[in-house]
Amino acid sequence: MTARKDPPRAWQRMLSGRRLDLLDPSPLDVEIEDIAHGLARVARWNGQTRGAHIFSVAQHSVLVEHLAIAMDPGVSPAARLIVLLHDAPEYVIGDIISPFKTVIGDAYKQVEARLLAAIHLRFSLPAKPGPALAKLTKAADRAAAFIEATHLAGFAEAEAERFFGRPSVSLREVETLIAPMHSDKAEDLFISRFRAIEAEMRGRDD
Repeated sequence: MTARKDPPRAWQRMLSGRRLDLLDPSPLDVEIEDIAHGLARVARWNGQTRGAHIFSVAQHSVLVEHLAIAMDPGVSPAARLIVLLHDAPEYVIGDIISPFKTVIGDAYKQVEARLLAAIHLRFSLPAKPGPALAKLTKAADRAAAFIEATHLAGFAEAEAERFFGRPSVSLREVETLIAPMHSDKAEDLFISRFRAIEAEMRGRDD
């Protein structure tokens, strides 16, 4: 008789004490403090950036939200929260650069999509954003990638423009957001943006 073999562990324990199932994530196991803590410790560009600190996904997320407002000043607080959380699944699955995502294929995208849907539902957001918001988020994300690539990751402007396009916003609008910072500060920055947007959403509901 062979011994019963337990299935592989598919959950991650968070500092909050939550256990998040990566294959079947529950919104009840999502906490913003865990997201902020994780994203502040995940490096963009695989850490290949200038500065004494990594440029974290937490900082990138705030930058993208800022750029989305610059591109569409009338974007609603709920939409801005969706933009801020666009890379939130990376708090448990990390930031994989686009060329490697292509190699991995659909499996990564499916896990990422399930996690993002659970995160949205946890904060009373639609599981999936509409086409217009998805387009705005993508445009802001690509603008952030161009700025990060040319100012932090060693890309020439022509090379970055070929991959990401050239954003219409000026660097002066975002220069305070692209200086790599200590993970604790990045965590505080992300959580403060989340709380500010959340407060705006509550104000509109009152």
